Amino acid sequence: MESSPHLLVVDDHRDIRELLARYLREQGMRVTLAASGEELRRLMKTTSPDLVVLDIMMPGEDGLSLCRFLREHHASLPVILLTALGEDTDRIVGLEMGADDYLTKPFNPRELLARVKAVLRRTRQLPGESEQREGLKYHFADWVLDTDRRSLFTSDGVEVALSTAEFRLLLVFLRHPRRVLSRDQLLDLTAGREAQPFDRAIDNQVSRLRRKIEADTRNPALIKTVWGGGYQLNADVSQTGVVSQS
Repeated sequence: MESSPHLLVVDDHRDIRELLARYLREQGMRVTLAASGEELRRLMKTTSPDLVVLDIMMPGEDGLSLCRFLREHHASLPVILLTALGEDTDRIVGLEMGADDYLTKPFNPRELLARVKAVLRRTRQLPGESEQREGLKYHFADWVLDTDRRSLFTSDGVEVALSTAEFRLLLVFLRHPRRVLSRDQLLDLTAGREAQPFDRAIDNQVSRLRRKIEADTRNPALIKTVWGGGYQLNADVSQTGVVSQS
């Protein structure tokens, strides 16, 4: 049982917490529950969850503030947000702050389970995970990607939060600079799976990544769209740090 994924579910509604806990445990997950931001912060001192399911609308400290806290102190921990219908602004802000996915209430627990599995699969299958990379950093344009911290920094040291999916996508581009990568190739390299026909997940991820690294998202200069081909990182890339093979 210890090898099964450990989820931390944070929601102020007791019935939702208990329903999700019961269902997820039946599916072989380990589940810890928290009813508030204060409880989440306390639990993070003593537990190491594999993923956090986080409600946005809570009394006291809300989910967006907690998402920011998790990105600052547990940068690689995946987060799935739970949002109420019509909370489009909060959902977008949450994704820009580094949440990995979101689900709109009301939802079927089976859909949450599918999202959890997909996010965990992406997290655990980072490209090049078989290589042990110590202190490796990618420098491009006015940006630095720190692979140890899984964080993106401006040239003057300001950190920009990345979700796991955004980190994976940017890492693939940085490992293949100036090369045209099709959507199928990007899906395979980032998600470790065969692409589905008409899968637009990559387009959505590219749009989110552009909002963080492009000066003008309407005229992107770094991640270029190649019509009929896919996407291309239009920048020179250099590396610093040590790479040792396992």
